[in-house]
Amino acid sequence: MEALTQFLQTIPGAIILLVIGFVGLIKGADFFVEGASNVAKRLRVPSLIIGLTIVAMGTSLPETAVSISASLAGSNSLAISNVSGSNLFNLLVVVGLCAIFQTVDVDKDTIRRDIPYSILAAVLLVVLGMVGVGDGMVLGRIDGIILLAFFAGFLFLMIRSALRARNNEGIQPGSDEEELVTQSVLMSIISIVGGAAAIAIGGDWVVDSASTLAMKFGMSETLVGLTIVAVGTSLPELVTSIVAARKGEVDMALGNAIGSNVFNILLVLGIASSISPIGFIMNNAIDILAVVVATLICWVVAGKTKQLKRPMGILMVLAYVAYMVYVVMRDMPTV
Repeated sequence: MEALTQFLQTIPGAIILLVIGFVGLIKGADFFVEGASNVAKRLRVPSLIIGLTIVAMGTSLPETAVSISASLAGSNSLAISNVSGSNLFNLLVVVGLCAIFQTVDVDKDTIRRDIPYSILAAVLLVVLGMVGVGDGMVLGRIDGIILLAFFAGFLFLMIRSALRARNNEGIQPGSDEEELVTQSVLMSIISIVGGAAAIAIGGDWVVDSASTLAMKFGMSETLVGLTIVAVGTSLPELVTSIVAARKGEVDMALGNAIGSNVFNILLVLGIASSISPIGFIMNNAIDILAVVVATLICWVVAGKTKQLKRPMGILMVLAYVAYMVYVVMRDMPTV
């Protein structure tokens, strides 16, 4: 056991642990969402509500696990940089690649409700982190509660919109659409418990291995969170979106990315900072403001054309690459 512990403190061992941790996060989230969705269907919860709550939160479970584990472990800068890095990746790379494969149509609710709320959430995070409530340059417990309150408001807006759409379409709870249960009760419970365990363990391993790599390479936790960890925790969104794009089903790509970004800021950091205060540095503010600028540009383009086409997708991916080059130059230690 001691030999294994020592091996995991080496660079190869940390990389292996990081990969295993990512697998645990991604597969654990899949199992958790599948089990929770089936339980909700058995309880006659409308499928629209399941999609807007359980499934939407499921895509943020990896970020949640990593940020909470980082907060508990004292690796505070990893928590915020993971969220800001994931949000940039979701918006610029995931949506950008979808637009490259096929034109992304933008839903009117995304333009009117989701994008403005996403910008509000990001600006709120910067304000709370910079000013704080009695803490200053710390995302404290009160700040976390404020973020969770805004998350509850966003969830209310989404559920109200979904119920209104359901009523307009004349779909009734308990109809055939609601009967697609794919697991027994026992298997659903096993999926929920097993998925939650995999998420928790995977999150711990990702944080431990990322911290080890940061120490070995002389990298800051902020840099590791913005790059390696952010990309790893965004893999579910990336894979799902690419598959959907290849099948020509990318209508909700931007809406899904924006929704995930709102969840990451308000739910993930809300929970993490409520558990343990998170230090907030100036680079965190810069990275979150970069998310705001990228979102504003997408909002303007989407508002005018109601679409994101291939040229825009290419620019989005190139913008992400350029920002990552800036981040590496900014955060890598000088020799």
